[in-house]
Amino acid sequence: MKELKLKKATLAGGCFWCTEAVFQRLEGVEEVSSGFTGGEIKNPAYREIITGRTGHAEAIEIQFNPEKISFEELLLVFFATHDPTTLNKQQNDVGTQYRSAVFYHDEDQKIKAEEVIALLEKEGMFENPIVTEVSEASEFYVAEAEHQDFYNQHRQQPYCQFIIDPKIKKLNKLFSDKLK
Repeated sequence: MKELKLKKATLAGGCFWCTEAVFQRLEGVEEVSSGFTGGEIKNPAYREIITGRTGHAEAIEIQFNPEKISFEELLLVFFATHDPTTLNKQQNDVGTQYRSAVFYHDEDQKIKAEEVIALLEKEGMFENPIVTEVSEASEFYVAEAEHQDFYNQHRQQPYCQFIIDPKIKKLNKLFSDKLK
């Protein structure tokens, strides 16, 4: 029997509740965890992150099966479901903790991220330049339990209805062939 060899991707696209909800729905994505990365302090708590003073971004860590979905496909979904042209801002969320970032785990992921960004820029996919940070992955700190699987647990909340639902609709429209 062939052993399943999962790969890891770490992405920050503003609020981690949004990015988690999007990536949980993709075929080949085996696990998604919301958390924090890219900052200076160890074991930060959500209450510290939202101050914007830790240097960490709200991010997700994805375990994916590269035989079912490639890192490049994950990036295309990532760029289509958040605004990579606003520096430290997504919708009403403002601060470095809401920055757009790809935290690569190896040189291949770095190259793929740079290639996808260059392609999107060349094709003029966005009105403004992409400001997504491409940085080497550092320690990922899993957020508190109440932040995991947030959208699926709280769909009735206004934030989920007004901010996350449109992202899910866009995902369903643009990437229906990639859904579970």
